[in-house]
Amino acid sequence: MAASILDAIKEQLHGSSDAVYQSINIHGQPCMLIYIPSIVDTLSLQEFVASPLKSEANAEPDWPGFLKRLDHGSAFAIPYIKVYDIDRAVELAVSGNAVLCIESMPFLYYFEITHYQKRAVSESQNELVVIGPQEAFIEDVATNLSLLRHIIKHADLKTKHFSIGKYTKTDVYLVYIEGLYKPEILAEIEEVLVNLNMDGALGISYIAEHVKQGKFSPFPVFQYTERPDSVAASLMEGRVGILQDGTPSALLTPVTFLSLLQSSEDYYQSFYAGSWIRMVRLLFSIIALLLPAFYVAVTTFHSQIIPSDLLLTIAAARENIPFSALTEALIMELTFEALREAGTRIPKPVGQTVSIIGGIVIGQAAVQAGIVSAPMVIVVSITGIASYIIPHLELGLTFRLLRFVLLVLGGTMGLLGVIVAVFIIYGHLVHLKSFGTPYMQPIAPLILEDWKDTLLRVPNPFMTKRSTTFTGTKNDRRQRPK
Repeated sequence: MAASILDAIKEQLHGSSDAVYQSINIHGQPCMLIYIPSIVDTLSLQEFVASPLKSEANAEPDWPGFLKRLDHGSAFAIPYIKVYDIDRAVELAVSGNAVLCIESMPFLYYFEITHYQKRAVSESQNELVVIGPQEAFIEDVATNLSLLRHIIKHADLKTKHFSIGKYTKTDVYLVYIEGLYKPEILAEIEEVLVNLNMDGALGISYIAEHVKQGKFSPFPVFQYTERPDSVAASLMEGRVGILQDGTPSALLTPVTFLSLLQSSEDYYQSFYAGSWIRMVRLLFSIIALLLPAFYVAVTTFHSQIIPSDLLLTIAAARENIPFSALTEALIMELTFEALREAGTRIPKPVGQTVSIIGGIVIGQAAVQAGIVSAPMVIVVSITGIASYIIPHLELGLTFRLLRFVLLVLGGTMGLLGVIVAVFIIYGHLVHLKSFGTPYMQPIAPLILEDWKDTLLRVPNPFMTKRSTTFTGTKNDRRQRPK
């Protein structure tokens, strides 16, 4: 039977030319060490597995004693685990483990000596801060867990492991702090991950789309972050994190609209600076969403509300423009989107330069050619700058999409269309929930106690309790009051 196990393993690995089958005769019993050199730690393999096996092979025959040492866990200096399932043994071998097959036995042993190539921990590229930690997650989930445990040194930091994907067998971890999270959130995510049936999860967004509630809502119900300190702070608020191997970002849930407008640097600066930046961020987020639609609606349908001097200036600038204000705005907005995308795809040393200079040159040339007016270039430029202020990419993308919807309504229905659309968007936000947490909390529903860390940030000594928005237990005390 044992020989058939080895044959079955070889059959499943047939065609894998990089698999190694190392035969060793131990005390008269044929054994086989199976591994793939490119994904195992070859030094550990030789020192802790192959060398002890060769020593056993050269020692006096004592097969019963060797089996006894194997069962007691003393045959090797590193941990090893017994496995009976052939499919599991093959999965372990292609995952970077060494598998020891004893032909006379109906079981195998495997050694966790995985060694994948990975980059070093580097600075955050997408969530830059001037003050505060600079470390960012990498693609190796073990390293990411170590970065997180380096911050939270407490036994209540828990992890749950899942293997996602029929072919990729991707390692996914739920991370949370015992006693702080809402149990129903963890149970719901666990249920989805356990029942997830897909070929593979190449990025953590694959999982987010399956777990997401309200799948057709444009607003994100997860927060993506590449900063270990942001994950640690969120876990201490009672949120749940998801880490995936191969992805340098983590998912955090639940989220609220206001939490997506916050940055980790808000807490590293003084509460005066942090509060001021939050208000500026909120103001320019509204500008990024509404300014083009408002400008087009006013200049097209409601010119009477514009001061006379400004109206004359706009009219003079638009005198020879062959397009309507709506067409003009769509041309400029689409051009700006193209420049933004080009700046992202072009190699980094020239990407930012191309996007900035391209915008200036194209805008100036368009004005001189009489295709668009100068006020429209100013409006689109301010809108573009404002959109970069939104700290989280997913929310920024949502605003960029909704901006076009509002722009079309403003150009066809005037301010009435814009106002109706804003009410519809706000109504959607009020009814939207992120794993049971109202998306607009603590504004709707109104919870004044949680306003200490929303639009403004009070001094840290006054934030003695955790936010009721995320924490689901009675352990709501963050620190002793002064």
